[in-house]
This record gives sequence, structure tokens and C-alpha cells, in this order.
Amino acid sequence: MPMFARARALESVVREVAREVTMPLYLKSGRLHKSDGSSLTEADGATQRALAERLMDVVDAPVLGEEMSAEQQRDCWAQGAQGLWVIDPIDGTTNFANGIPLFGLSVGFLVNGETQFGVVYNPIADEAFYAGRGAGAWLNGQRLPLRQPPGTLSAAVGGVDFKRVPPALAAHLAVNSPCFSLRNFGSSALEWCFVAAGRLDVYLHGGQMLWDYAAGRLLVEESGGIASALDGNPLRASPSGKQSVVVAASPALHAQWLGWLLRAGG
Repeated sequence: MPMFARARALESVVREVAREVTMPLYLKSGRLHKSDGSSLTEADGATQRALAERLMDVVDAPVLGEEMSAEQQRDCWAQGAQGLWVIDPIDGTTNFANGIPLFGLSVGFLVNGETQFGVVYNPIADEAFYAGRGAGAWLNGQRLPLRQPPGTLSAAVGGVDFKRVPPALAAHLAVNSPCFSLRNFGSSALEWCFVAAGRLDVYLHGGQMLWDYAAGRLLVEESGGIASALDGNPLRASPSGKQSVVVAASPALHAQWLGWLLRAGG
């Protein structure tokens, strides 16, 4: 099956799970806290289980989910070199639990650590972002990006999650941003999609896991964008360990954004 067709088949599965499992629990799931301080709700586990079951109808492969133990994640990674599902059942759990309508179900299918197709779906806005390697990035049937990025960083709208950014860099960004404006939406997966769509021009996050960007990274790349770690090295696919991400809607903007961050203390 071509990558675009697989992306559309995955989109149907993710929409179905969101409709039947995730959204009936919206504003009905209390927020708990995991050992790393991040949020967890009943809906996260229910959504992950439903996705793990129904993804087999698209490709029968191991499933690595955020709400697994670290040992289970490592085992899935070891078994899935030739094909692996990576899912974040609800990215933006705090938003979900508090009724803020910015969260998404994120699913990517990886082969040898490279995402081949993926979907991020925001059920509140009914926006499905999907991409297939070599087949482009799309939003509800419309090719991405929706708008072209500016040529200069000073005209760019940026997304920054300040929590894990090095303190000196975070302080410099807060008082001396090189961008026209900065935003933080509370959902990493959606913020990757917003760069792909042209809603954000650049993005910075100080510490993401594989499931945070498994789908979003492909969406950015297929829409003409580029991503790296904060030190300028390529992102590495790994089931363990957080890494910084520097993302831009064009290679030219990425060079300006990364250069400014490194000079400012990244």
C-alpha cells in the first residue's frame, strides 16, 4: 500500500478511537501525576489500549506507547526495527484534563527509526494532520503548508516551551526574543503540526521523547521544514532520553533560529 494510502488509513483509525474512546472521557477524567511530573488521566490509558488494538488493521507491528513502562518501551523498540508503531495517546494531557481545546492523538509508524507515515488528530477542532514519506503533508485534505514562512527571524512567530530550556537561554528569550512573537500551546505534537501548517514559523522545546515527535517531525519535513537538536546535530530516534528540538518551517529560518539560540547560550 502506498505511503499516502497508509496515512489515510491511519487517519481513519485515529479519528475512530478519538470519537469512540477519547472524547467520551473529555472533562470526566481526573488529572493524576506520573513520576516525571507529567499529567495522566484515565483517557490516556484507554486511548492507548484502543489504538494498540486497532492499529493492527493497518500494519501488524509492535506498539510503543507513552503509557508503557520504560522496560516495555525498550523491548518494543528492540522488536520493531523493521516496523514499529509509536503512539502518544493524548499529547497535551493537562489541556485535556482542564478543558483547554488543544490536545491531540499522535501516531507514527517507524522503520529503522525513520517515520514512514503518521497522524496527529485534534478532535476538538476536527483537524487531522497526516503525512507519508515522499507523499507530502496534509490537513483535512489540504496540502501543507497553508502559508509560506517569512524570510527573516524578526518576522517569525515562534513556539517555545520554556520549562526545559536552559535557564540562561530561557531568560534571554523572555526579554530579548528575536521573533515577532512567541507562543506556547501546551501540546508538543500540535506545535510540530503548527510549524508544518505555517501557523508557527519556528519552534523550540528543551526536552522531548520519541512519541512527542514521531509523527510531527515527518509532517514538518514533508511540508518543507527542518528540525535538529539544540546543538545542531540531527535528532536521534530513541525510546529513552529526552532531547531538545529546534524546528523551523524552512531551512533558511532554521539556520537563523539555531544560530541565534547558540549565540544566546543554547
